[in-house]
Amino acid sequence: MMKSSQVRGIIFDMDNTLLRSSINFQIMKEQVADYLIEHDLLPVGFAIQEHTTSTMIAYVKAKGMPEESYTEVMKMVVQHELIGMEGAGLEPDVSELLDVLMKSYVLVIVTNNSYKAAVHALETTGIHPYFDLIIGREQMEAMKPSPSGYLAAKQHFPQILESEWISIGDSWIDGRASIDAGIPFISYGPNGHLMKEKGITPIANIDSLLKLLDYV
Repeated sequence: MMKSSQVRGIIFDMDNTLLRSSINFQIMKEQVADYLIEHDLLPVGFAIQEHTTSTMIAYVKAKGMPEESYTEVMKMVVQHELIGMEGAGLEPDVSELLDVLMKSYVLVIVTNNSYKAAVHALETTGIHPYFDLIIGREQMEAMKPSPSGYLAAKQHFPQILESEWISIGDSWIDGRASIDAGIPFISYGPNGHLMKEKGITPIANIDSLLKLLDYV
């Protein structure tokens, strides 16, 4: 087991790491892809299966996406988020974990969700008070897998050294963003094979959130 010598700041992904949301990411991605192909912003035959919604949007933006198209696409995304966040519950052991961590660590959330949707979900599930900072997509230069949200967290807490951060998430985009920001990453849940496919090497893979305590 690799244990960091000193951790002072912990960055969490939100969906399916802290919250068990019912956002249908596959349908959201297909709807966005259909729109982009229909408006000649994505080529027919684009390898949608290799992308998330955020990486697909980033690809199109890099090619010069019109502002009105971006606005339309983000409306679709917000709609899926709002529906999926209704009745969102907590992943197992979240409250117990946060009760322990809040006494000794700076706790941050970095999520591709909108800030408003994230805060609403965190307030509804009762865990909003545990966090020192919430970074939604509006607070990032680009969504994960861009490291910008993680870099923003580091800049917000300059008293925490580079070597004193750690992060946890369930998706390869969390791992890519964290590692590219220079933050060791712990993978949570069953997606270890996807991490490997994407060239991401977490310092650990855990199947229970309470096991995070072994690494801090």
